[in-house]
Amino acid sequence: MRFRINRPTSSFTPPHQEWSLPEPAAPAPAVETVEPQAVEAPLSPHEIALIRASVSVVEPLAAEMTVYFYAILFARYPEVRPMFPPGMDAQRGRLLRSLLRIVDLVDDPQSLVRFCGHLGRDHRKFGTLSAHFPAVGECLLASLARYAGPAWTADIAAAWTKAYGAVAQVMISAAEEDEALRPAVWPCTVVHRVSRGHGIAEITVSPHLPYEYAAGQYVSLEAPWWPKQWRYYSPANAPREDGTLTFHVRAVPGGTVSTALVHQAAVGSVVRLGPPMGDMVLDAASYNDLLFVAGGTGLAPIRALVEEVARRGERHQVDLFLGARTGDELYGVDDMLRMSQRHHWLTIRGAVSHEYIPGLRGSLPDVLAEFGPWHHHDVYLSGPTQMVVSATETLARGGTPPDRIHHDPFETPVLSLP
Repeated sequence: MRFRINRPTSSFTPPHQEWSLPEPAAPAPAVETVEPQAVEAPLSPHEIALIRASVSVVEPLAAEMTVYFYAILFARYPEVRPMFPPGMDAQRGRLLRSLLRIVDLVDDPQSLVRFCGHLGRDHRKFGTLSAHFPAVGECLLASLARYAGPAWTADIAAAWTKAYGAVAQVMISAAEEDEALRPAVWPCTVVHRVSRGHGIAEITVSPHLPYEYAAGQYVSLEAPWWPKQWRYYSPANAPREDGTLTFHVRAVPGGTVSTALVHQAAVGSVVRLGPPMGDMVLDAASYNDLLFVAGGTGLAPIRALVEEVARRGERHQVDLFLGARTGDELYGVDDMLRMSQRHHWLTIRGAVSHEYIPGLRGSLPDVLAEFGPWHHHDVYLSGPTQMVVSATETLARGGTPPDRIHHDPFETPVLSLP
């Protein structure tokens, strides 16, 4: 079904981090930060080729290498073990993906520096110190050397040492500058909780200290029932005068943090937030016409962006597409319909892909193609990875420039595969 309302419309990071992957778009954080200007020891094309070749060799052995990496890190430096969660299974799976992201950016110094600046600031919540970086670098190179085997050479080791040292320097510098501006973590008290059905809870928290962020960004959250296990969620609201933030959390099968938040969080519970991250913000837009696309709980950052458009009073025309497999899963519709009745510039359309309901139906990418083209719009996408990828391909075929398509990194919860 579709519905419509029209109105006049180091190259590596300390391993305890769950990596987030900012896209190369101009950031607009609510708290001003100063990015390091450049990596002091840029890599030559030959060194970049050596690093990429070594990663291609160890990639098939990723699972074994990550187990080995953490084993020698904890054996050689047992003092770092308390910084990690008790269960390491999920963390091991993230290690190689983190390496691959750095390798992707190694020949793009500007994006690499900004990315590592994000990481350096975010790592403060773990208690990361500059003294930890040499330990991680040592164990990283030892793991790469072991699993690269005969392919590991002195030149490759030198290239990795140079790359890791440069990135570690950027992260340390960013963390030190951030320390002068704001806390590492923000304790928050749950002040409201309501169930939205289908395993989704709407949780509102009040930070104990001022928390500045931009609509469309995402933040890491630690629940008291699972210490040291941080998960990323996007606030579903633009900044409010009372400072509260609302999160839409779906209990994921096997998800410890999400399940605890949905079923155990109550008014009075205290959680902790890390610093805001992400570049999917309104200031990244160049056009007055905006296209917002949300699938599932990906509605949260999109809803915040709609609120931000209303709050600024700017002359934007907004087309919003909501999608789900069934009508029952199309949550948040009533709330968005009420917003469209208040704001003449907001047009809403919905799509249900796995249930027949009288009216129009189809997947979100199909609906976008039907109502397009969208080449004069800035596009903001949020939802399951497969939806975001398919929608991006559909938009690109329709002529939407790639730099006008904004979405969260694929390592954040609203962009995770089932």
